[in-house]
Amino acid sequence: MTFLEKIKQPIFWSNFAKVAIPFFIIVTLVSLLMNSSSAIFSGDFNKVSEANFTNGKWKNFFGFKIVFSTFYGLYITNKKMK
Repeated sequence: MTFLEKIKQPIFWSNFAKVAIPFFIIVTLVSLLMNSSSAIFSGDFNKVSEANFTNGKWKNFFGFKIVFSTFYGLYITNKKMK
């Protein structure tokens, strides 16, 4: 079955969501820990917010992760479906 035939099936999108959403959450948490682990563990969430989300930084922070998670979810779902 081709990729275009697979994406027409509702089960494809259900499986895609099961892969992409947890992957996005894990990548986001790991990224936050790598960028601001000392601020997170000290409880200084204003510093975490300033370093990652203020002044439009949230677009770069989440943008790459959304695109990466989408492609990863499509790839894995396409690979696993028959």
